[in-house]
Amino acid sequence: MYTTVPINVSPCTPSPCGFNAMCKEQNGVGSCICLADYIGNPYEGCRPECVVDTDCPSTMSCIRSKCQDPCPGTCGTNAECKVINHRPACTCIQGYSGNPFQYCTMIREIEDVTMYKDPCNPSSCGPNSQCRVVNGQGVCSCLPEYTGTPPMCRPECVLNSECSQNRACVNQKCVDPCPASCGTFATCVLRNHSPICACRELYTGDPFTRCFPAPQPIPPTAVEVSQPCLPSPCGVNSECRVINGGPSCQCLPNYIGSPPNCRPECTVNSDCSPSQACMGEKCRDPCPGSCGFNAQCRVFNHVPMCSCIQGYTGDPFSQCNQLISSPEPSEIDLCNPSPCGPNAICDNGICSCMPDYYGDSNIGCRPECVLNNDCPRNRACVRNKCEDPCVSACATDAICEVVNHVPMCSCPAGFEGNAFAFCRPAIAELPSNPCSPSPCGPNSQCRARNGQAICSCVPGYLGNPPICRPECVVSSDCPPNESCSNQKCINPCVGTCGLAAHCTVANRNPICHCPEGFTGDPFIRCTPLPQAPPEPINVCQPSPCGPNAQCQISGNSPSCSCLPEFIGSPPYCKPECISNSECPTNLACINQKCRDPCPGSCGANAECRIISHTPICVCSPGFVGDPFVQCITKLVAQSPIEKFTPCVPSPCGSNAVCNEQNGAASCKCIADYIGNPYEGCRPECVINSDCSANQACIRSKCQNPCPGFCGYNAVCQIVNHTPLCTCQSGYTGDPFVQCNVIQAPRKFF
Repeated sequence: MYTTVPINVSPCTPSPCGFNAMCKEQNGVGSCICLADYIGNPYEGCRPECVVDTDCPSTMSCIRSKCQDPCPGTCGTNAECKVINHRPACTCIQGYSGNPFQYCTMIREIEDVTMYKDPCNPSSCGPNSQCRVVNGQGVCSCLPEYTGTPPMCRPECVLNSECSQNRACVNQKCVDPCPASCGTFATCVLRNHSPICACRELYTGDPFTRCFPAPQPIPPTAVEVSQPCLPSPCGVNSECRVINGGPSCQCLPNYIGSPPNCRPECTVNSDCSPSQACMGEKCRDPCPGSCGFNAQCRVFNHVPMCSCIQGYTGDPFSQCNQLISSPEPSEIDLCNPSPCGPNAICDNGICSCMPDYYGDSNIGCRPECVLNNDCPRNRACVRNKCEDPCVSACATDAICEVVNHVPMCSCPAGFEGNAFAFCRPAIAELPSNPCSPSPCGPNSQCRARNGQAICSCVPGYLGNPPICRPECVVSSDCPPNESCSNQKCINPCVGTCGLAAHCTVANRNPICHCPEGFTGDPFIRCTPLPQAPPEPINVCQPSPCGPNAQCQISGNSPSCSCLPEFIGSPPYCKPECISNSECPTNLACINQKCRDPCPGSCGANAECRIISHTPICVCSPGFVGDPFVQCITKLVAQSPIEKFTPCVPSPCGSNAVCNEQNGAASCKCIADYIGNPYEGCRPECVINSDCSANQACIRSKCQNPCPGFCGYNAVCQIVNHTPLCTCQSGYTGDPFVQCNVIQAPRKFF
């Protein structure tokens, strides 16, 4: 039963709110608020707490638009995690070595010092690296699929933020997460490393599985009073309920957000914390049911890793059996104890993965897959193998597509039915009027052409159907020099001010004022001021010369010239330089002059080199120490017995010290110095360009240069590290010495 009801004008249609904000009607007035977990001005646009890592403190990363600690679940067993510049860095704890992202093993002590010493045991190559003996020396290289140079080897990525915006970190690789992420008739858009699925235009449904043609909307003038939820105004992944005769929207169970922006908790592993995996669009612990009897499970970067408990051996993904004690070997057994990782076998000291297992046999092997997420999106994990899930999944003549490891069956064009059971030829439908009911939405008109609906906005409305809106609803919809009247942007000055008055628009409001030489009520009439006897005119007050210039009276005209130490011609006087880029590469911008930055930068017995405006200090040959303070003569220790030490020669860069720990070298910067100790450390700054633009380098520290720089009644602003002084409003004079109040001119009536 249909009836005609009046169309009410809602202050929220069209919405006056910005992106990621919702409009609520209260007492006939629209009010905007940000969506949950979003911040900002709802009338301009709301944003999440963070989008990239630099939005967070350096000890946190941007994970799912929240500033969080990236360490939990990132590092392997016997490894510790530290956050450096938003990124988790894993290292083996003292006394252990190996891959800190998976497993660290205890470094075995050498029992007989008279035996041959393996230069690779213990390895001095650092984490994620391998050591090979070449001509009796240890040669370091990064493990396969790791980048960098030992001891700084790391995977291609650990977090999404380490990949470009159109890639996501999957299994420590930067890949495109979109393929096979979305359902049939859905499109994929990558936002902040995450795939966002949406149904195509004129389609509706779950974009992560399948979208269907949207039902035709009911004409605006004929509304089914008893069913305001048909069609649903709530969007995908939401449900509509009738409350007090009106529709009320909420997200479906297991979906988050606010209608019409409901979405699953996750679609790929990178949407979850490193200690969880995306299973059934929920972030869950992947360990339950993954490992066999007498095995333990740990999660590393979303992946469950199974290993036999102490005293047991076997396949941890099926069953581990208790070790059988054996008599002490009469000769050296290179496989007792086994140097191999879990799920690997040892043959005369050589490790290899068990059949159907893959990985680094020295660290640990695992089957091809344990969860679906271990496979490509178009494969599923079947009996620990990545296989095509479409085999025998659909009916005869049906089409099968794999979406997020799940086979999706659909009947081909011209067929209908249950694609998992049977498909039959579709019954042809009679041609209908594509404009009845109209699919175009409010404030639009529909025209039928060649059997298709052609939508357009009604005259006087802007936009594209189904979103047609008037030119304006509130004045903020108009340019700053216009205001909204009768849903049109007009000049508010027309007919507003009195005779001889001038009108200007400020923030879309008309401002009436009498012109210079006139007085009166600007909303009624402005009259000329009485003529006053001419006063001597000081052509230099105010100065027409511009900043950094001086004005002198020559005859009756001002004569402008640049202040000493400034170049150019008024009103464009400027210092010789503001930033280093304005100087030759062998000079730096110091106190707005291109000068040699070396004098006074280095200590005694140190040499200074200029690279791209920056002084680099190094100790002279035969000297060691802090080149920024003092270098002293290098003492060569003589010992009757030559002893191997990993710190001689030092593997560290300049201004770093080497410490020996368990036979391996470890480098760190000296006090008050920063940087990579393996390449070279430096103070916080040497010249201004080492600091942010609003700070200057003062005594090797980035500080505010303004305190005590300007004169009385002056304000200080920092431009490219340089403090600039200007007189306060209503004051004049030399801002570097003192500014005085501007004397008001005498008035005559």
